[in-house]
Amino acid sequence: MEKSLSFQTRADGVGVITIDIPGESQNTLQERFKEEFLAIRAEVERSTLKAVVIISGKESSFIAGADIEMIKKLVSKEDAVKRAREMQRALDELEASKIPYVAAIHGACLGGGLELALACRARVASDDKKTKLGVPEVQLGLLPGAGGTQRLPRTVGLEAALDLLLTGKQIDGKRAKRIGLVSEVVPKAILLETACKLALDLAEAKDEKSLSARLSELTDPKALRELALAGNPAGRNLVFKQAEKSVRKKAGDHYPAPYKILEVAKLGLEKGIKAGLDAESEAFGELVMTDVSRRLIEIFFATTALKKDSGARSPNVKSRPIEKVGILGAGIMGHGIAYVTIAQAKIDVRMKDKDDASVGKGLAEVRKILDDRVQKKRMSAGDRDRQLLQLSGTTSYAGFQGCDVVIEAVFEDLAVKHAVLKEVEAACGSRTIFASNTSSIPIGRIAEVAKHKENVVGMHYFSPVHKMPLLEIIRTKDTADEVIATVVELGKKQGKTVIVVNDGVGFYTSRILGPYMNEAAWLLAEGVPVELIDEAAMAFGFPVGPITLLDEVGIDTAAKVSKIAGAAFGNRLESPGSLDKLVADGRTGRKGKKGFYTYDGKKKKEVDETVYQTLGIKPDRKQKRDLVALGERMGLQMVTEALRCLEEEVLRSPRDGDIGAIFGLGFPPFRGGPFRYADALGPAELLRRIRTLEERHGKRFTPPELLVERAKSGRRFYE
Repeated sequence: MEKSLSFQTRADGVGVITIDIPGESQNTLQERFKEEFLAIRAEVERSTLKAVVIISGKESSFIAGADIEMIKKLVSKEDAVKRAREMQRALDELEASKIPYVAAIHGACLGGGLELALACRARVASDDKKTKLGVPEVQLGLLPGAGGTQRLPRTVGLEAALDLLLTGKQIDGKRAKRIGLVSEVVPKAILLETACKLALDLAEAKDEKSLSARLSELTDPKALRELALAGNPAGRNLVFKQAEKSVRKKAGDHYPAPYKILEVAKLGLEKGIKAGLDAESEAFGELVMTDVSRRLIEIFFATTALKKDSGARSPNVKSRPIEKVGILGAGIMGHGIAYVTIAQAKIDVRMKDKDDASVGKGLAEVRKILDDRVQKKRMSAGDRDRQLLQLSGTTSYAGFQGCDVVIEAVFEDLAVKHAVLKEVEAACGSRTIFASNTSSIPIGRIAEVAKHKENVVGMHYFSPVHKMPLLEIIRTKDTADEVIATVVELGKKQGKTVIVVNDGVGFYTSRILGPYMNEAAWLLAEGVPVELIDEAAMAFGFPVGPITLLDEVGIDTAAKVSKIAGAAFGNRLESPGSLDKLVADGRTGRKGKKGFYTYDGKKKKEVDETVYQTLGIKPDRKQKRDLVALGERMGLQMVTEALRCLEEEVLRSPRDGDIGAIFGLGFPPFRGGPFRYADALGPAELLRRIRTLEERHGKRFTPPELLVERAKSGRRFYE
């Protein structure tokens, strides 16, 4: 077997360990590292070398974390604890070495990769955009298990460490230097030489800290703040109390990992690093065995698989090159799509709207997003200006002739969409792809007037486009495979997680959202107060409640979609008629500053009590409500509709259904998506719960035949 680590000695007395896993695009921590690394370390200890630099042989990664397959194979808590302690011991020995080790970091340095770098005496990073440092384990329901919870606070300070540990965010080299995570940030071309020089300086330093350096620390505001907060019990408790409050607000009781991170980090600062490392390995073992971690790891593998999926039926189909994208409509969706196309995909955009004012507003909104990134130091002013050069606006089809893809984000009306489709076919070439961003109108209906039906496809983005990760591609019976592959590739370049579904009313995401929102309307009609409906959904695990979502989406928009869905699906989406009453009362939600909640500029929004009068209902706040049961009642509507979408072949697979629900609609990630949730309950138990709700509430809860069949056979959806 080819080795993953190589070792060379330089004339200046520095040894260089190069990590380069054969046949892999990036380095990950793997089991075979252990023996190779120990052998090299033994050779170093026997040598007369002054220092050692660890560097990667890959173009895009130092070490991009642990091999997740390795974690997936851990079968018991004891096995996981043992693995963590082995890693901790290896890094303890590295840290204790009399010969200084320096990490030369280019590309992804994440998770176990950063833990290895933290055990080195110092770190140097490249200034390349590919260089990212972080500990993203919390996003997999885990914590760093090789000393990260202990070494990170001691390296960058408690507040900065908790920010990285609890969010899993990744930072670039410049920010890493600002917080003290790396010593130098240099161009990649001189990374190795800079690291070697720093390593020699460390080797030759008789006293690591000079007197002037020690005196400087005593007056450094950052050092004094760290001493005040982490260096004494009262300050430390304040930091951890505030951090726990923030975690409680964001994660609730559904995710154990952030609480474990706080627990072991605090223990290590109070009882010492050895106690902290012991607690860390125990916590790692516990978390690996949780259902939450299993579900989050499954999501990781699903999204990884989607990155390699072209969406085409045939694996041999290639995507067309895209050099220019046209966008019709400069509103919220249009300018959002324009932004991700120029900023992420680096593709030229021509944006059209009805008049100069609308075009100007759209262009200004794109610049506003870019300006915000400059202000937050996520990009330079020069990069912003270069990206803006890729965007132009127009009130005609001038400049659309060279567009490879035209995406329409116009008014949600079939006649309007027919009109712009005809205009695009007249203005552009016969190979121009026409993509509709509609959220409810079947793409086949839009394509009825097309000369080239094979070029018509759906590209359903979610608002706000620059923040929401999902893109739903909709295929009609006529859409060419090459067209699907092309827009899937475009979506990936825009930074989206992409699923491909077959055409139909509401496609997949809007369709499964409908019954969930409709059930919330029925709860409201039954007298359940607005705030309790939202609380129940959040107790189930949704990030926001359905009533809040209605206000955000727009009550008038939801009413239109509800009519389309009601006409298509009949009794299952029978509505209590609440939305029509609200629209008649002029309530459109946040955009009109009148909805279920008040929008009077106060920091804390409150329920607009007059909404009950509009609906002709009296909220019952005296009755004791089971929030868990109410949340499940709404959630199961989404689950059963997802099963129907698989049954009717709207979905290609349970994987796509889970990713679409989580990334597009906020279905609780810790439940794994509708299909993982169904499998966790078991088809028979899920059917029992649905039948119980059907007995109480009628045909809205009639179970799909697919569930009935799976309950009889006992087969899971992921088998």
